[in-house]
Amino acid sequence: MATRRTQGQSSSEKETSPIPQQPVSSDVSPAVPADVIYKLLGFTAAMIVAPIGIYFLTVESIFRGNSTWAAISAAVTANIILVAYIIVAWKDDQGERLAQEKKAQ
Repeated sequence: MATRRTQGQSSSEKETSPIPQQPVSSDVSPAVPADVIYKLLGFTAAMIVAPIGIYFLTVESIFRGNSTWAAISAAVTANIILVAYIIVAWKDDQGERLAQEKKAQ
């Protein structure tokens, strides 16, 4: 594979060039805010713990050994958590949009 060579000044000429180098500004802010990560981790933990907990709590105490109804209650719990996460994320996004609109005005 061929390499591209720059024409013009050699590397020794570039070092003694009178043109000062401008510092490059770097953005060190995280791509995703910390509160968003905490919400995601919280809902992830809830998606793991709550349906399994609901299953084992209801299989003997409420449904008296009927694992089908206990599994249905666990699935409903998982769906409730999923819908709750979507609502929280939607509200958070709306809040960011309103803050940007206020800054623009």
